[in-house]
Amino acid sequence: MKKNLLITAFALLLTSLGIVWAADHIDAPGVTSTTSDITDFYAFQSPQNNGNMVFVANLQGLLSPSATANARFDENVMIEFNIDNTGDAVEDLVIQAVFADGMVRVYGPVAPSSTGLVSAVETGGPLTEATVTSYSATAPSIGTKGGIKVFAGPRDDPFFMDFAKYGEIIAGNATGFDNPGSDTFAGTNVLSVVVEVPKPMLGPAATLNTWVESKRKI
Repeated sequence: MKKNLLITAFALLLTSLGIVWAADHIDAPGVTSTTSDITDFYAFQSPQNNGNMVFVANLQGLLSPSATANARFDENVMIEFNIDNTGDAVEDLVIQAVFADGMVRVYGPVAPSSTGLVSAVETGGPLTEATVTSYSATAPSIGTKGGIKVFAGPRDDPFFMDFAKYGEIIAGNATGFDNPGSDTFAGTNVLSVVVEVPKPMLGPAATLNTWVESKRKI
């Protein structure tokens, strides 16, 4: 099964002890308000276990509480975390999340059979599954296997941005942001995919490049 890239990915430099993030709220007109719209990407060392790395992709931003109850992961969209551990900006490993029947199935980390914008689902690597957590759930559903942990479901949008003030700064009507400012995303939700992986599964490199893509089935 092949997948075609639908959204611009974010390429990031990641140290094994650091934290990185990228955001793209309402900045990608071709996919804004679609089920493949990536709002944020986070990669960081697990605060509970410094031997693990955590990868987070948030999708379908600006969901109101009423819209969140009906929001679903698209079964025709794959979320792919790409990991370059040799410094050549080409993915050496991928972690792929696909959705079906209320479940998220995460394959990898595994070496991809092809690189670039078109991918196959890499079923030959580790498989970790979890029930997608519903908006009404009182506790998250977390899948675990072989040291990997997986979560998929709605969460409060963690990104803080004062877009009104940003617009004033760009227009030359303000010189800086207020402290603390007004959070444009307050009260809105996203659909999150979270994968925690033991560092040895990512290779021996002290520094990684990592980025995320959403890929639609063709």
